[in-house]
Amino acid sequence: MKTVVCYGDSNTWGADPAGSGRFPPARRWTGVLARELGDGFRVVEEGLNGRTTVHDDPLSPHRNGLTYLPPCLESHAPLDLVTIMLGTNDLKRRFALSASDIAEGAGLLARLTRLSGTGPGGGAPRVLLIAPPPVATLTDLAAMFEGADEKSRAFAAHYRRVAGENRVDFFEAGSVIASSEVDGIHFDAGEHAKLGAAVAAEIRRVIAA
Repeated sequence: MKTVVCYGDSNTWGADPAGSGRFPPARRWTGVLARELGDGFRVVEEGLNGRTTVHDDPLSPHRNGLTYLPPCLESHAPLDLVTIMLGTNDLKRRFALSASDIAEGAGLLARLTRLSGTGPGGGAPRVLLIAPPPVATLTDLAAMFEGADEKSRAFAAHYRRVAGENRVDFFEAGSVIASSEVDGIHFDAGEHAKLGAAVAAEIRRVIAA
């Protein structure tokens, strides 16, 4: 059986953009992914609300994706593949980061995953770096994410670049889904279904390569 860890933020946790908690397991993209991949795979959901790539959030502690990554990988090892979809929370105005800087943070996580020795036989897990989709019309979160729309539209190009630099696979979530118009950040249930199916196809391609 192959093990896949999905490392992400509230969109991997399954936050409902309507603000009513999280979608049930089977409706999250990770649940759809597990169903699409089938019995030969174990999918581990590692999503955390507010998680950043590599930054400490002064208003929301314990959300640094770099800090938690090593114990996360070791606790689930051996790992065949790790998906990393982070960067949306780095768009918060308080961090004042460019799209390029955010992508570099995600690339560092990808590189450290490859070097972690948590793959089969102590080798390198495969990594699928996923560029989050652009944010949509921001409503209640507009002040917190001021300027995020323009930056997020540049994610795909920068994430593709850092994936190549770090020799990991790349997937553009925005090629198959869009962020919800309810809050501009999270995914509606239908988008979770589309993302889970698309990532499953990409994982099959990557593992077969």
